[in-house]
Amino acid sequence: MTEKKKRGAPKGNQNARTHGFYSQVLDEAEKLQLDEARAVEGIDEEIAILRVKLLTLINEHPDRIDLQMVAASTIARLVRTKFNISAGQKKSLKDAITKALTEIAVPLGIKAFIQ
Repeated sequence: MTEKKKRGAPKGNQNARTHGFYSQVLDEAEKLQLDEARAVEGIDEEIAILRVKLLTLINEHPDRIDLQMVAASTIARLVRTKFNISAGQKKSLKDAITKALTEIAVPLGIKAFIQ
């Protein structure tokens, strides 16, 4: 009896990475970064990076409350995803982040608009 040949590329094949759809838009440094990003499991790194970027945004562009709120909402959404937080807990988390942003904005003399 003849063994049926498996379909697809052999295990470890790199064709998709080097010849794939996105390979044309990535330079060599970005391809290396993509490889590193693929190795990260979970969303902890993304949450940490967004927190750092939010602090940078607050310090360098204190008047851009709109962007700060987008970043804070994104962090809240990622944390909710990570912990599978209920709708009630989500509101509490959003309120806590909004309060923290407001407490940062007021001493800087920025009127925070809260949605």
